[in-house]
Amino acid sequence: MGQARTEQGAQGEPAATPGKAVQQTWTISELAREFGITPRTIRFYEDQGIVSPAREGRNRVYHPRDRTRLKLALRGKRMGFQLAEILDLINMYDASPDNTDAQLQHYVEVLERHRTTLEQQRRDLEQTLREINEQLAHCRQLLKQQD
Repeated sequence: MGQARTEQGAQGEPAATPGKAVQQTWTISELAREFGITPRTIRFYEDQGIVSPAREGRNRVYHPRDRTRLKLALRGKRMGFQLAEILDLINMYDASPDNTDAQLQHYVEVLERHRTTLEQQRRDLEQTLREINEQLAHCRQLLKQQD
């Protein structure tokens, strides 16, 4: 997992500094490995404004916010959301982190719309598969008649 970019104490744990929170950060390789994606994918999400790593020289340094946004983006992708929808949902949480009722209601609406779309696609696919099976049966019957 990620490394704390602070002095290391015993057993590799971050050394605690009184009054100072330890900031957890990750490299692009660490995040890529953790999420099973390529660094190129992370750079794509950076280009789309989903993550915005800091720079230490030429190296990208990802903070917890970046990691969370990347995780949410990958979840949205798995669920079949478009990139614009994913970015809208992620940015909604940044815009009003304390208004969870409104966020949840919006998310419910987005999920319901998406589910309706997927259910219609499933019906369309089932119809298409029925038609393909009918055509296959017809073609096989014609082939048998030619033998």
